[in-house]
Amino acid sequence: MIDGVKLVPLRQIPDDRGKIMHMLRCDSPHFQRFGEIYFSTVYPGVVKGWHRHKVMTLNYAVVVGTIKLVLHDDRPESGTRGELQEIYLGPDSYQLAIVPPLVWNGFMGVGTDMAIVANCATHAHEKDEIERLDPLLSPERGGIAYSWGVRHR
Repeated sequence: MIDGVKLVPLRQIPDDRGKIMHMLRCDSPHFQRFGEIYFSTVYPGVVKGWHRHKVMTLNYAVVVGTIKLVLHDDRPESGTRGELQEIYLGPDSYQLAIVPPLVWNGFMGVGTDMAIVANCATHAHEKDEIERLDPLLSPERGGIAYSWGVRHR
């Protein structure tokens, strides 16, 4: 696990009408502050990333579909510098992924359906607060050494 990243199991309450999917409460021990909430959709096989925030903490949950969230730590003072972490998020693995500032992250839609990712961020988005990298850029050209292709294990 990358330093500062947390995974919090989330509750789903199903009944005959559908279900409630909890995400984040202001009285949760891992709640920091509210900046904004937004939803991002991603189609199967599409990558959204890489990006990192200078001050914003991300709180991701996936309510529809499935994503592979990939994290890369290149923070100079981190005990997990250089590490990669893969996390699958969706209704079958319903959890909150808390990503601290300065951790590179991106996600890819997996499966056959479009995924809906909710992010309850600690700060409102500001264009100067985010850095981006092309997810297909090679490490020799300043990219992150990660292949987004399917691996048969």
